[in-house]
Amino acid sequence: METSLVITVGRQDAQINGSDDCAIQAGIDYLSALGGGTLKILPGQYQLNNAIYLRNRIRIQGSGSETVLIKNSSLQTTLAVDSDWYDREVRVTNSRGLGVGYGICLTAQSPHHTGSNVIKRTILAKDDNCLWLDRPLEQNFWSDHQARLSTLFPIISGEDISNVEIRDLVLDGNKSNNQNLNGNYGGCIFMQNCHQIQIDNVEVRNYNGDGISWQICHDVKVTNCRSLNNADLGLHPGSGSQRPIIKNNWVAGNRIGLFFCWGVRHGIAENNYLSDNGEYGISIGHRDTDNTISSNRIENSGEVGILFRQEPNQGRCPHRNLVENNYIINSGSNGQGIGVNIEGETESIRLQQNQIAEERSQPESVGIRIGPNTRDIILSDNQFLGLTVEVEDLRSELK
Repeated sequence: METSLVITVGRQDAQINGSDDCAIQAGIDYLSALGGGTLKILPGQYQLNNAIYLRNRIRIQGSGSETVLIKNSSLQTTLAVDSDWYDREVRVTNSRGLGVGYGICLTAQSPHHTGSNVIKRTILAKDDNCLWLDRPLEQNFWSDHQARLSTLFPIISGEDISNVEIRDLVLDGNKSNNQNLNGNYGGCIFMQNCHQIQIDNVEVRNYNGDGISWQICHDVKVTNCRSLNNADLGLHPGSGSQRPIIKNNWVAGNRIGLFFCWGVRHGIAENNYLSDNGEYGISIGHRDTDNTISSNRIENSGEVGILFRQEPNQGRCPHRNLVENNYIINSGSNGQGIGVNIEGETESIRLQQNQIAEERSQPESVGIRIGPNTRDIILSDNQFLGLTVEVEDLRSELK
């Protein structure tokens, strides 16, 4: 991104002085009003009561490991009375600790279907237990449907924007003092309906949810990042995202390392180190097609190194993906594990020049498992070491 305007935010000796989300947001909004530019966040620790909302043509740049943005502890209360979709205010049972400018998340069971209603808003005004919000609710939140308000939000967020860069900083979700926020709504970094996004040399850690989540976002590059010890997904290229590039990242200690959501296509996951993720190193499924998974080291995955997920029918399976030159080691726990598991009616998968190894004393370890309903699975020049079964082809059992 070529920009000419640069301003600084810092705890002191900056153009904008402050140590919270308000100072950082002021810098972004100032740049945005002038057509874009670079916001440099000077060394220090910054405490956040709301997300940092990005705008078009903004670069946000920290000072490496010396710039740390930390989410403050979350609060939760219930709604005292019903609020309807057109309302811009809610009345809660206890507003203690909630302040003007705080980011909040409203959740409730939907009164119209079996799912949940979830929205994110900002508190604009407060009078006792009545809170006025920045936008209408757009959904119904009824007190008899478990309507709750929590101070949950992404640390950095962008919606309907383009040409954005995030680099050289640390984002800490303060997981032990926050409730969970689903990765379809949040994460250390959360992007929705965006394109041309670059995230480089950013550490996202300890979020009670996802590390980095981008939904319906195209041409996103995540490079040289560290996604560590988040409760859910380390990296989450979300529904409908096209052409993601995910390279040279360290993804460790999450529930799942790299999760291809729905309809992620023409992506590249290359030269990443995925370790000690609780379930899967990489998971790929619903209409995730034409992707390349190459030259990654995937180790100590709790269940499976790379999982091609079970889907209800052939049309929803992850077809035409290439898995090559990966090193997959020590998959599974409790005496059993699988390096690569291809489930469902998945078709046209090529696995070539991968090394799959087991260095522990596992009684049941499978290198590659090919499900009974898969088709056109091509294995070429893969190497296996220390496994109980190198290739378990369940298709042959039906012949």
